[in-house]
Amino acid sequence: MNPAIVVLRAIVAREFLRFIHQRERFIAALVRPLVWLLVFAAGFRAALGLSITPPYQTYITYEVYIVPGLCAMILLFNGMQSSLSLVYDREMGSMRLLLTSPFPRWWLLLSRLLASTTISILQVYTFLLIAGLFGITMEPWGYVLVFPSLVLGGVMLGALGLLLSSFIKQLENFAGVMNFVIFPMFFLSSALYPLWKMAESSTLLRDICAVNPFTHVVEMIRFSLYSDMNLAAFGWSFGWTVLLLGAAVWGYDPARGMARHR
Repeated sequence: MNPAIVVLRAIVAREFLRFIHQRERFIAALVRPLVWLLVFAAGFRAALGLSITPPYQTYITYEVYIVPGLCAMILLFNGMQSSLSLVYDREMGSMRLLLTSPFPRWWLLLSRLLASTTISILQVYTFLLIAGLFGITMEPWGYVLVFPSLVLGGVMLGALGLLLSSFIKQLENFAGVMNFVIFPMFFLSSALYPLWKMAESSTLLRDICAVNPFTHVVEMIRFSLYSDMNLAAFGWSFGWTVLLLGAAVWGYDPARGMARHR
């Protein structure tokens, strides 16, 4: 078997074992979006009077509209939590040992991202299953077509966390940075409100949401769940993935990146 595949399988297996022994992480990843879906959605819909018309669809409920944004929320939080554990691994020395292996650094980091993304996708489909039990369903083919969008979105958001972890020295500092990054990205996006609704409040706010990388992930997932494809969102997400992954690889370069100062 190709040694690179062996490395990938080993890293994925390690992340799965860690995930199995951290049941609280799985529960937290599901409770957070479910609270938004089942508790806050009714209040937001009543207060805002939203009437959502997604691409090539008729009227849908607000609960159905925010499902893609909550799926992206799971990817975002899990990507950050995975990077948090990476900071811990670096303090313990296991990450430093991994990066000194003869395999390319970019492949090791990408394998770590694919491992965390796989876990995130399992959490997303579990969330969609629970939402379906409450009658909040999407297009039947959408559950299949959304898989590539979840992979790309998970790798992109995981690469963002990976890049941040290359600049953070201590575990305690990274937890604060997580909140500073996660909540602005989530609220300044189309996860909870359509961009046209943002424009009614402020054109500047709408423009900020439009350039937010998280917005492109949300729209990519949303169109996929509607059995459609948003090429613009896919292109932007792919571009951000390449940029963030390249910056993260540079950040962990012992010769040039921030890791050499540690």
